[in-house]
Amino acid sequence: MITELDRVILTTDIPDYGLKTGDIGTVVLVHQGGKGYEVEFVTLSRETIVVVSLFAEQVRSLSSREIAHARVLV
Repeated sequence: MITELDRVILTTDIPDYGLKTGDIGTVVLVHQGGKGYEVEFVTLSRETIVVVSLFAEQVRSLSSREIAHARVLV
C-alpha cells in the first residue's frame, strides 16, 4: 500500500509537465484509499517542478534493487 510521503516511480509519461516514465516523486496526498495520489516531483536541488494528481495505475512503489538516474528536465 502506498502511503503519504512514500516515494513512487512514474509508470507513464506525462508530457504536459515534462515527466517521463521512471521519474521519482513523493506522495503528498492519498485519494480514496489509494485510487489516486497527489505526487510532488522535484529537481535534485529540491526545486518543486509540479504537484500532479495521478491514478494508482500511473505510479508504483520503489523496490530495493533500483538505482536512481538523473536527466535534464526539458
